[in-house]
Amino acid sequence: MRGGRSKLAGGAAGQDAAGPSQRQLRMSEEVRRVLSDLFARTEFRDPELAGVHVTVTEVRISPDFRHATAFVCRLGRSDIEEILPALKRVAPFLRTGLSKTLRSRIVPEIHFQPDTALEHAMDMDALLRSPEVLRDLDNKDD
Repeated sequence: MRGGRSKLAGGAAGQDAAGPSQRQLRMSEEVRRVLSDLFARTEFRDPELAGVHVTVTEVRISPDFRHATAFVCRLGRSDIEEILPALKRVAPFLRTGLSKTLRSRIVPEIHFQPDTALEHAMDMDALLRSPEVLRDLDNKDD
């Protein structure tokens, strides 16, 4: 047993089945908070990001803390796919901002993905309110 951790104690070998560790969760939330602050306070030079308000809804950190996937959306708009290339261009700048704020010796490389959870929830709500589903629910009460 090298490194002092057993597989049962949450070592890297058993980590995937159990989900992220407490340390990963803490780091993910810290990165999310810092990225949100950077998006709120920074004027980007990239013309595609001028006046764009981006919300960071979730961040997932890899087990080695070298990669972070930030799920982003634009509230009230569904055109987040259009600004993903611009976000990729400013990722090194954002990583520098992270390095100044994070209390970690490893600063993750940032990758962006659109957050589609809200759209999915709205689609499910519309489906549940459809006449066919409501009819089936009404017949079940009989």
